[in-house]
Amino acid sequence: MFEYDKHYRECAQSNQPFIKARINPSNGHYYVQIDLMTCNYNLTKDGQNKVTQLFENEFNLNSSKFTLTSTRNYNVDKELSWFDGVLSKRLTFFCEELFNLAQNYHE
Repeated sequence: MFEYDKHYRECAQSNQPFIKARINPSNGHYYVQIDLMTCNYNLTKDGQNKVTQLFENEFNLNSSKFTLTSTRNYNVDKELSWFDGVLSKRLTFFCEELFNLAQNYHE
């Protein structure tokens, strides 16, 4: 937890989004969260739509890895968004894409 607190403070000091990922023990996939409260900006509506599309694409790409009872577990907001279901082999790409969207679509 200390490492997350330290990284959160570093993001706030450098005005960068805070992105964290952790394994969800119920499904073994990663739960990824982007927090823009460390920045002095929010996602635009277009940015929120792009993040939603990123999440939908990830879900569709990984849908064969989910059970039939799985639902699209994500939330997109101008300050805080999360997605539950990133495979470990796609985690780096997913987080980098999320960071780039936050940098390119903010107000």
